[in-house]
Amino acid sequence: MVSLDDIELAQRRLRGVATRTPLLPCPRSGPERLLYFKPESLQPVGSFKLRGAYNKISSLSEDEKGRGVVAHSSGNHAQGVAYAARELGVRATIVMPRGASKVKVHRTAALGAEIVWVGDGSEERRIRAEELAAEHGYAMVPPYDDEAIIAGQGTVGLEILEDLPGVETALVPVGGGGLISGVAAAIKLNRPEARVIGVEPELAADARASLRSGRRVGITGEQAGRTVADGLRTQRLGEITFSHIKRFVDDIVTVGEGEILDAARRLAYEARLVAEPSGAVAFAGYLFRQGELPPTRLNVALISGGNVEPRVLARILDEPPFGKPPDDER
Repeated sequence: MVSLDDIELAQRRLRGVATRTPLLPCPRSGPERLLYFKPESLQPVGSFKLRGAYNKISSLSEDEKGRGVVAHSSGNHAQGVAYAARELGVRATIVMPRGASKVKVHRTAALGAEIVWVGDGSEERRIRAEELAAEHGYAMVPPYDDEAIIAGQGTVGLEILEDLPGVETALVPVGGGGLISGVAAAIKLNRPEARVIGVEPELAADARASLRSGRRVGITGEQAGRTVADGLRTQRLGEITFSHIKRFVDDIVTVGEGEILDAARRLAYEARLVAEPSGAVAFAGYLFRQGELPPTRLNVALISGGNVEPRVLARILDEPPFGKPPDDER
C-alpha cells in the first residue's frame, strides 16, 4: 500500500513538471451543495496520467532508464509516458490498440515514442508489453497497477486537500483504479472522515461489481468497448489498485452513456472546460446520482482528461445543455 511519504515524495518529483491544477467552482452548484472541478485536462498531456508516469520513470535506476521503458495504453497513459520519458531522456515504446483515439495516437508519436499496435482488448496490450519487456529488457511502466504510479496520481488528492482542507466528498473516475487509489489514499490518510466515491460507465462497471462482491470481477474487451468513455475501457481492476479501493473507497456509482455526454456538454458550455467522455464521468455522477451520494456541502469532481476526438467533440457540442431551446430563443 502506498503511504503519505510515497505520495509526498512523488509531489516533490513532479514540481515543475506537472501543472498544479486549480479548483474551479461549478457555475450551477448552490451554497448547500457546492461543487468544485479539479481540471486535470489542463496538464501538458491533457490528463492526470503524466503524474504517475513521471513518478514511476523517475524512480527507476540509471541502468533501467538506459534500457528504455515500455507501456500499454489506449491513449492518455501513452502520452504521459511519452512526455515523461522525453523529459528524462529515456526511450519509450508504447503498445496501443488499433482502435485508439487518433488524437491520442498522434500526440504520443509527436512526443517521440515508438508505437506497437495490437487489438482492442486491454489484456492483449498488457501481454504484448510484457513480451517486449522480456525481449528487450525494457522497464515496465504499468497504466495503473503499480505503487509508484498510484503515488503519482495521489498528488491530485494532496492538492485538493491543500486548496479545500474541508473537502467532504471527492468524485473520481474509475478505469483500472490508479487515479482513485492514489486520490483516496491521499485524502483518507489525511482526512479519514471525507468520502471518496468512484464513478464509472454502466457499460463497463467491473469496478463497482468488484467492490460490492469483494473480489475482482472482469469483463470482456467487447463489453468494455461499448462505452464512449474510451479511457475507462479497462477489463479488470489491478490487484494493487483493488487493495487500495477496498481500503479507502466508500462506494462506486455508475452513469449512462447519455449522462456522460450531457456532463461533457455542460462542462463545455457552462464551465468552459473541454473534457473527453472519460473525464466527464465524475461530474455525471454528481449531476445524475445525487440520491446515491453523501449529502455533503463541499464536493470535488475530478475532470481527468480533455483529449477528445473531434468527431466526439462535435457530437457533444451538437446541441446545447438541457436540450434544444424553445423556438422563440433560436
